[in-house]
Amino acid sequence: MLVRYLDRDIIGTDREVEAENGNWVSRRLILADDKVGFSYNDTIIRAGTETYIHYQNHIEAVYCVGGNGEIHDINNDVTYPIRDGMMYLLNDPAADKHYLRGGSEDMRLICVFNPPLTGREVHDENGVYPALSLDE
Repeated sequence: MLVRYLDRDIIGTDREVEAENGNWVSRRLILADDKVGFSYNDTIIRAGTETYIHYQNHIEAVYCVGGNGEIHDINNDVTYPIRDGMMYLLNDPAADKHYLRGGSEDMRLICVFNPPLTGREVHDENGVYPALSLDE
């Protein structure tokens, strides 16, 4: 059994990753080195921000547990409001280009990635997390 506490084991460690532009902070509770086949993040999207994302190498399931914002599906030109209790799944890496926008308050999202993140990923200039291995 693996047990981790956000306040004791994640915040303030290398498992807490801040975006270079300050738009978000991701607390990586489960990573590839835990060897369970997925990663699990608690992510805060800051109010009033916009981040372009295109996960070409990952599938991501996201569940909002607080705050508000929106996701804009670029390929279909549709915007969906995000609020507590909303889930979205990015399951087509070739097509799921989107803007993630913070709303009037910080938004807290629980995110599952497959393949799992190693913890060292940052979005590149195209909004992509590279496919990293534990050896990189």
